[in-house]
Amino acid sequence: MNQFIHESAQIGENVKVGIYAVIHADVTIGHDAEIGDHVIIFPGTVIGSKTKIGPHSVIGKQPGSNQRILRKAVAVPSLRIEEGVTVGACVVLYAGSVIHDGVFIGDHVSIREKVSVGSDSVVGRSVTIEIQTIIGERVLIQTGSYITGDTIIENDVFIGPMVSMSNDKYMGDRPYEMKGPHIQCGARVGNNATLLPGVRIGKNAIIGGGTVVTKDVPDDCVVVGNPQRSLPRKKGGE
Repeated sequence: MNQFIHESAQIGENVKVGIYAVIHADVTIGHDAEIGDHVIIFPGTVIGSKTKIGPHSVIGKQPGSNQRILRKAVAVPSLRIEEGVTVGACVVLYAGSVIHDGVFIGDHVSIREKVSVGSDSVVGRSVTIEIQTIIGERVLIQTGSYITGDTIIENDVFIGPMVSMSNDKYMGDRPYEMKGPHIQCGARVGNNATLLPGVRIGKNAIIGGGTVVTKDVPDDCVVVGNPQRSLPRKKGGE
């Protein structure tokens, strides 16, 4: 079959490798994994048992940069994907990140370096997750959302479709310590909401669809609108 598997790669039992797949040096793939057609797996990547990688995905690539990019790329450790992960088609996963057990990653997702995605989370189709972001367990990120770098998303958070976040309040005009939003446990962010740099979304808070969040949101609070305004929360969390 038309494949390239480097002689130093360690391939477990019952692993299926599609046509034109490329598996580079020192890659480790656990038992019962599936590697789709035309997948490229870069050196040193570790893929856990029962993980499925969809066709045309690029797994474990090192980051790059040019003179215009303020945060220069440096070599990072190899990508680690744990057990039972599902990766869709045409996904790009950078080196230096960890994808924990049971995560589902939809088609056309990009996850940059130094990212951690917690167990049993879902990253929807066409989502982008930027550098140095921490995502907790059982997080749901819906289609097309942009998770900026330096963001923290705690356990059991819901991010609706097309949510946008920022970590640079000067938009590249001057030096600034990048700081994305911090979304605490159980918070829910509605579709097309915008979260500005450094805002904190409290535990179990609700951000209505289309809201522009410019300042911190307390625990259990409901905010809507542009600019944001608070609403009373009904009993039972409705």
